Amino acid sequence: MPYTRETWPIAAALHQLARPEVQHADASRWAADLEQVASVGFDAIDLTDSWLQIGDLGRSRLDEFRSVTQQLGLAVPALSITRRSVIDPVNGDDNLAYTQRTLEAAAELGIGVLSIGLHRPLTAAQREALWFWTADGAKDPEGDADTWNLAVTRFREIGKQAAAYGMLVSLELYEDTYLGTSSSAVRLIEDIGLSNVGLDPDLGNIVRLHRPIEDWREMLATMLPYTNYWQVKNYTRVEAAGGVISTHPAPLELGVINYRDAIRDAISAGFNGVLCCEHYGGDGLGVSAMNMRYLRTLLPAASVSERGIPNDISEISTTQPVKETVA
Repeated sequence: MPYTRETWPIAAALHQLARPEVQHADASRWAADLEQVASVGFDAIDLTDSWLQIGDLGRSRLDEFRSVTQQLGLAVPALSITRRSVIDPVNGDDNLAYTQRTLEAAAELGIGVLSIGLHRPLTAAQREALWFWTADGAKDPEGDADTWNLAVTRFREIGKQAAAYGMLVSLELYEDTYLGTSSSAVRLIEDIGLSNVGLDPDLGNIVRLHRPIEDWREMLATMLPYTNYWQVKNYTRVEAAGGVISTHPAPLELGVINYRDAIRDAISAGFNGVLCCEHYGGDGLGVSAMNMRYLRTLLPAASVSERGIPNDISEISTTQPVKETVA
């Protein structure tokens, strides 16, 4: 049905609930975790795989998960696969297989958006840092046509599989990967050439870096025509004399990214997809709930259908035959 500020799907990321034991825990543990999400006001989740890997669950356990979310009144409009790059030089093949079986499980649960990226597991230095983004992580090889083409081929394969289920695939902006700048991310989408594969302009991943960065407004303007899902978070950012840069997680309303302008520009550009609230540090779930309530004030009071924008995620590309621009 048409979205308004009250009905727009805003999901909670589940990073803050991730624990090693969750995967094999009883369904009552899943319910206890997700009850926290519902208790702070969320009615939807991004099924973040750092919390639960549904691609590695059997059918009976998938049914248990479905039952838990239904009992709690939580929708599951999106699923995020994290740090499983399909071009990882060591684990790329395994990551592709994992992504494909996760996609199948997501389709069985009726999830409409699969969010994936090219970021790899944290390095030892990143794990030891207070904030992992202050240490260098793995980098995709620059100017390597073979690796670039492998990314295109594998994302296209995933996109076609998703299209068969009417699902969107969204590729996440992330530093030092082929999705690390707005221009590179757009080029990758255009090379993939599928109408159901788009971008997640997660600006926070770039704004938090302790280095010179592309202006967030320019990044967003470049990516909005390709945006089909959006993980939102914010940071303070101080650039002092001598090249000293310092960043820190912040609520959406208080950080350097002006989400009032960003949301306005996105809706004007036709964005009508799921929003996902993330936050690192402290009570990440509580801050995400604050962010969700703030976002509601920025979304249009009238339904987007009255403004000439598609009424439903399913109307964005996936209802049309897959368009290929690359053989």
